[in-house]
Amino acid sequence: MADFRPNVDQEERCVNLRWIGVYNDSLCDAETQRGDERNFWCLKTQINLGPDGKLVDAYECSPARGCYKQL
Repeated sequence: MADFRPNVDQEERCVNLRWIGVYNDSLCDAETQRGDERNFWCLKTQINLGPDGKLVDAYECSPARGCYKQL
């Protein structure tokens, strides 16, 4: 099974994207199936919706959105 690695550690992510991994340095168990059930939120709105009213996550927060600001 391919390992899920969201685009949160790379330079092309939005500066306002936040996720629990920023504050939790623990490693995931390699035997546990992982999904896209991470907790993401926008630094500007402090919720899981961006200023444009759309969901935030490692894939949706991209240069295609008007509120995107590159890190």
